[in-house]
Amino acid sequence: MATAKKKAAKKPAAKKPAAKKPAAKKPAAKKVAAKKAPAKKAAKKAAPKKAAAPKKPRKPNAAFMKPMTPSSMLGAVIGMMPAPRTEVTKKIWDYIKKNKLQDAINKRMINADEKLKAVFGGKPSVSMFEMTKLVSKHLK
Repeated sequence: MATAKKKAAKKPAAKKPAAKKPAAKKPAAKKVAAKKAPAKKAAKKAAPKKAAAPKKPRKPNAAFMKPMTPSSMLGAVIGMMPAPRTEVTKKIWDYIKKNKLQDAINKRMINADEKLKAVFGGKPSVSMFEMTKLVSKHLK
């Protein structure tokens, strides 16, 4: 084993003198990079401390929970009882799914029947995003 260690020690010793000249330039570059890296780590550590604020429970928005009275056209679809906007949207979706009015190919499109055409301003098909805009006109 002693001879194996000597052989291993001799080989790196022979390579070191040739590698010292290029290696001398590389550690200087590493030192510059090493100085920049701790600064980034310090900045990353400082940011979470600022963001760590005590979280307060989220309060529901009263405007969404306020009961709205539907128009007679919308009332034919969801009923005439006042309901919050969230419930109105749920009831419209229940009506759409019950009557299979959602387009089979493009699920974002809703094919209106006679009741919904009155709500949608006579349009035969409406996107689900446009639907909420059109429905809001029928709420007071």
